[in-house]
Amino acid sequence: MNMTRSTGKALAIIPARGGSKGIPRKNIRLVCGQPLIAWTIQAARTARSVGRVVVSTDDSEIADVASRFGAEVVRRPAELSGDTASSEQALLHTLEMLEADGADRPPLLAFLQCTSPLTLAEDVDGTLRELVESNADSALTVAPFHHFLWRAEDGNAVGANHDKQVRPMRQARKPQYLETGAVYAMKTDGFRAARHRFFGKTVMHVVPSDRTLEIDDPRDLVMAETLLRIRTERDRENLLPTLPAAVVFDFDGVFTDNGVWLDEDGREAVVCRRDDGMGIQQLKRIGVPILVLSTERNPVVSARARKLGIECIQGCDDKEAALLKWLVERNLAPDRVVYVGNDVNDLDCLRAVGCGVAVADAYPEAQRAARIVLSRAGGRGAVRELCDLITQRAEAA
Repeated sequence: MNMTRSTGKALAIIPARGGSKGIPRKNIRLVCGQPLIAWTIQAARTARSVGRVVVSTDDSEIADVASRFGAEVVRRPAELSGDTASSEQALLHTLEMLEADGADRPPLLAFLQCTSPLTLAEDVDGTLRELVESNADSALTVAPFHHFLWRAEDGNAVGANHDKQVRPMRQARKPQYLETGAVYAMKTDGFRAARHRFFGKTVMHVVPSDRTLEIDDPRDLVMAETLLRIRTERDRENLLPTLPAAVVFDFDGVFTDNGVWLDEDGREAVVCRRDDGMGIQQLKRIGVPILVLSTERNPVVSARARKLGIECIQGCDDKEAALLKWLVERNLAPDRVVYVGNDVNDLDCLRAVGCGVAVADAYPEAQRAARIVLSRAGGRGAVRELCDLITQRAEAA
């Protein structure tokens, strides 16, 4: 299991089963350029109060993704991975496995749901802080809830959290809160004894309502994609490496608008933007290696690259293999590389690097695979937009 000993901070456990009936392979579906589970792993790893992050899973592919994003993995047996198995069983099994491997028992335990991709590190820290400062035994994240609930009773609609004849304004009602399902915290010894996430004194950590989303059906994935894209747009510069090891561009649909002009003899011509050249010069000035990587065999690709003074590999059928070979030859780390694409033949490259970028009019699947979606389309300023973002980030560092 390659476990390290406890640091005295909280242990975060993320249960992640391989089976999902509503959304097949849900926990590793790409959402805004990352596997779903990766968003929760990153929140846990960034939290200051968490010392270790462990994913409990029965699935080899989930285990590989979890490891790739920096989590430790405990393999869960089949009898604890079915539809009737509880999350508490997974937590208890993980604690037992870690202790059997020689780890100290952590004083605090954070249980995070991988189906809540909007969770932030501050939510994890806040829930653990509320647990400690309130001298509580268990805690959970909640969001303000102001709606009237109803239930059916003998054919009659009955107010579940209110008297239907008394409808006070929101400000006059006693505050109510909705369990977000994202973060739970507990004292480890008490949890081992109670074998349930809620025991003893339970307290709440309130988070904004816009972080309340659990992925249960395909519509939730669409909502998560939209909300995470809004968040990343606000902070997209920080998604880029401070100084990329390299920037690799597809050509058609990135430097061009993906269109082509044909003359009467069938000769092709494309239109490129001059201001992209200024952006490329900015990257060269700050020392970023640049490559154009294309399956296109038309010599216009290499001609444009020569004009810009950058390397070019074209006519390659396996773009990912060509990319990785180029990186190995230059001893460049893929996780610090930016790749810019626009279509399905870019998917493997977008996933192979640390920061995949799609132009604004990219094919939807390419947008989903990208960490950043630019505001400008291919051949319409996308290259310059990215170059400006990278240059600004590097100069601000």
